[in-house]
Amino acid sequence: MKTADRLAVPNRTLSELMAHAGLKDDGVRPPGDVNITSLTADSRNVELGSCFVAIQGVGGDGHEFVGQAVRDGAVAVVVDRDVDVPAPAVRISVEDSRAALAALAGAYYGLRGGAGCPPLVGVTGTNGKTTVTWLLRSVLREAGHNPAMLGTIEYDLVSASEPADLTTPGPMELCRHLATARDAGADFAVLEVSSHALDQCRTDGLQFAAAVFTNLSGDHWDYHGGPQAYLEAKRRLFEGLGEHAVAVVNADDPVGAAMVERTRARVISYGIDSLQADYQGRVLAEDSHGSRVGVCGPSFDLVIHSALPGRYSVLNVLATVATADALGISPIAIQYGIEGCTMIPGRLERVELRGCPFSVFVDYAHTDDALRNVLGTLRPLTKERLRCVFGCGGDRDRVKRPRMAAAVGSLADVAYVTSDNPRSEEPQKIIDEVLPGFENTSACRVVVEVDRRRAIETAIEDARPGDTLLIAGKGHEDYQLVGADVLHFDDAEVARACLEKAMTAGGRL
Repeated sequence: MKTADRLAVPNRTLSELMAHAGLKDDGVRPPGDVNITSLTADSRNVELGSCFVAIQGVGGDGHEFVGQAVRDGAVAVVVDRDVDVPAPAVRISVEDSRAALAALAGAYYGLRGGAGCPPLVGVTGTNGKTTVTWLLRSVLREAGHNPAMLGTIEYDLVSASEPADLTTPGPMELCRHLATARDAGADFAVLEVSSHALDQCRTDGLQFAAAVFTNLSGDHWDYHGGPQAYLEAKRRLFEGLGEHAVAVVNADDPVGAAMVERTRARVISYGIDSLQADYQGRVLAEDSHGSRVGVCGPSFDLVIHSALPGRYSVLNVLATVATADALGISPIAIQYGIEGCTMIPGRLERVELRGCPFSVFVDYAHTDDALRNVLGTLRPLTKERLRCVFGCGGDRDRVKRPRMAAAVGSLADVAYVTSDNPRSEEPQKIIDEVLPGFENTSACRVVVEVDRRRAIETAIEDARPGDTLLIAGKGHEDYQLVGADVLHFDDAEVARACLEKAMTAGGRL
């Protein structure tokens, strides 16, 4: 059982839940009120006293199980279409069941009304979400706060932490986690907010004190249906902000202004190229171990030593500085907090071995833009050859496969094309859709090795002094999805073992 599942929640009346959720009674109910013992959108979890929310999902429609839910004990049913709800259950008609579930979840766990919710900071964008949330958590801790953090790598609930299942959990799990963190003393919560979560209304039951936009590039178009729908999903976070909140936007991104054009919040901006940005930054010096960043804010100038090199890392630092300043954190706490965050798992994570004459990095980059950013950072820091191991995930966004190859081919000297998480697809067929992207990148030598472990081993065996090797795509993940199997696989762990093997075998390192 997960930590958050042990949270005790008192019974609440239906009228209390609806009032805090901002839902109106449609009048289809018997006299009097009813007590709600649980809230669920899964008919299999209905018990006596449940409020069942019927949702149209990918694999089925909850409206088809309303009758069964009532027979199993549901005393209230939320629907967004004309469905018969058997007596004696109360029928609640809403415009959108997903949005209603999020609002009810917030009310059920006392985040709307009741004990309340710690101030929330939501970070969205294609790349950089994890880095910004980790930096913000470090800054808030440095300032004496007790922040929770939920994102791609872990759910830090203050009293305990657990590996993340989703970047942004579903509304029930999300609110349960936030209530657990609140009860453990959290006075802030920093969340990665994915486009899927925004499209599915998972955060609609929450009110954010601040929202951050990092960047937008090609990803998840298979789910959203194209770039405009992807943008619109991200924009929902800012459209939902209140007038007392703050929207922090990347002024260097082409869609930065569009992202916040409908927000009621106060807008502040950051950037490197934009001369009108409220927070401006520049790289003063960098090497493979990090960078020295100059930051100019409205009321202060800082020089920050970041463990992460590269232009895109500077933008993540700027996003953190701007957000923390807007939240009232002192400049010195901002500086020390960023400098104290020395490693983020799978984000340009250095795999070190004493005496190794070349550099090895593991990074989560799994889009063409992310690969271009990371390789573009490593290129000027590489004395000899820049080499990259990467693959593309199965059952995901096929159109980006050749784009990823083109990004690698334009910057790397050698590309090792391999498997990522093939899922239900044949690994070689995925690779076959990747390879056409190298057609106009003849300067890059391409090596195909389907087995990821062998690809990493080959790349390390081929390395020469002064080379840089990037192992991209899986980052912090410690598994590989092959068919229906979840296999243990950790890029950093495999790379380190291969380095040790190479040294033991020939002492050449």
